[in-house]
Amino acid sequence: MAEALDSFDRAILHLVQKDCQLKAETIADEVGLSASAVQRRLKRLRDNGIIQAEVAVINRKATSFPMTFIAGMEIERDNYDALARFRQWAEKQPNVQQVYYVTGQVDLIAIITARDVEHYDDISAQLMADNPQIKRMTTNVVLRDVKTGLFIPMEE
Repeated sequence: MAEALDSFDRAILHLVQKDCQLKAETIADEVGLSASAVQRRLKRLRDNGIIQAEVAVINRKATSFPMTFIAGMEIERDNYDALARFRQWAEKQPNVQQVYYVTGQVDLIAIITARDVEHYDDISAQLMADNPQIKRMTTNVVLRDVKTGLFIPMEE
């Protein structure tokens, strides 16, 4: 993904991050290209993996999984394939929303949604049982969303 993005690509990405259902004609009017040029660029951005997905962002509180937990996990130091195994496990878990391999006090941070504290306790117990390479897990409970988003600024 070392593809260089020009100013038109960045302008298109800026718009589709806010609303991926914008019509090519609307985007074209905003960025100063033809609708067909916008469609070609969008196709290229998708094909090259720059646009990874186009999803509906749902208000979590309107679902049966209103709670968010942030779990920090430490991996056994001598277990070099632990990260790959955990990644494979996490990919299959619908309540595990995001996982980051990080520096600092913990090795992994996971964002997990659950119905309630008891449901999270079940998820974390399963996580530890299925991933013995995780030696410790600490959890923060999200009390209130201050800011959530996936928007990436498009600068030159």
